[in-house]
Amino acid sequence: MDKPVVRDAALLIFRATLGLIFVAHGWQKLFMDGPVETAGKLSAAGIPQAKLSAYIVGGGELLGGALLVVGLLTTLAAGALALLMLAALYFVHLNSGLFIADGGFEYVLVLIVSLLMIVVFGSGRASIDGVLSR
Repeated sequence: MDKPVVRDAALLIFRATLGLIFVAHGWQKLFMDGPVETAGKLSAAGIPQAKLSAYIVGGGELLGGALLVVGLLTTLAAGALALLMLAALYFVHLNSGLFIADGGFEYVLVLIVSLLMIVVFGSGRASIDGVLSR
């Protein structure tokens, strides 16, 4: 499976799927729940500067996810999103156990590892980054 076409197709599917997940969560925080409700949830979780954090997290997930989908500034976007997820792990999920049903960290951990895979392996040739680097 060390064929460039297969590797690039897998990276495209992986990157786009992960990006869509982040776009959906960012959209939810900013437009469905709204910044006020999101800030309330963050404040209840003990997040400092909850109102500012709501905009940073929602906007970061929305923009970072969109950048992952199209493959622009991919490693930068994946690194920034990984930092956001590390903060979510530390502030919200770490003391809640493993399982996401209990508020645990399994889902956030999968997101962090997935983002690290993109940081390490890049966006692939089927991306704007791939086209610009040729």
